[in-house]
Amino acid sequence: MRAVVVFRFSQTEGPGYLGDFLTEKGILWTQINVDAGDSLPSDINGFSGLVLMGGPMSVNDNLPWISPLLELIRQAVKQDIPVLGHCLGGQLMSKALGGKITHNPVKEIGWGEVSKVGQNPTPDWLGSLPSSFEVFQWHGETFSIPEGATRLLESAFCANQAWLLKDRHLALQCHIEMTAPMIQAWCEVGADEIRQATHSPAVQQPASMQENMADRLEKLYGVANVLYSKWIEKLRH
Repeated sequence: MRAVVVFRFSQTEGPGYLGDFLTEKGILWTQINVDAGDSLPSDINGFSGLVLMGGPMSVNDNLPWISPLLELIRQAVKQDIPVLGHCLGGQLMSKALGGKITHNPVKEIGWGEVSKVGQNPTPDWLGSLPSSFEVFQWHGETFSIPEGATRLLESAFCANQAWLLKDRHLALQCHIEMTAPMIQAWCEVGADEIRQATHSPAVQQPASMQENMADRLEKLYGVANVLYSKWIEKLRH
């Protein structure tokens, strides 16, 4: 099988648990560090899947790598190469496919519940998960649902938490890839952002985010295992 390509946009926002998951499953993967100036591939044909991680920038920013990356996403979707996006990555997917990225009514930072949309929007993907479960959040913007995609998850503070297209392209507004070191690093790097957003009912303080982390992460990995396992079934051989 060809390798999965993972795009990183910030030093502290790498693949986290997803990298461990892929390695454990024996799936080759390679990382392109956009934040460090790595060049983007000219096409996506050499990879079995495309993964986009989070980042502090906006998809609407005038950055030189955004336009060519959007084209790579469109190439992957056209060729049925599975795409997986986390937060900024999910927003990149939405914009590439005609969606809009706008400010969310409030910032979401920390642990929070998401719920399935309706009874069970995609039983094959979400069937083994409870009707609601806890994930990690860190975003101030949100994506719209592209034409043809199915909205999967929502929260009390953000209506669009996940969508699925063609049973293989999964965009997440939330984070399921977190590790304890990542949460600690984000709390340090994002200290000013947290202080400036204390008015939001969906923003937690660092101490709250790091409370009972081992138990919370174990449950989060249960969610990640379900979604990641389904995604890798679609990888191109």
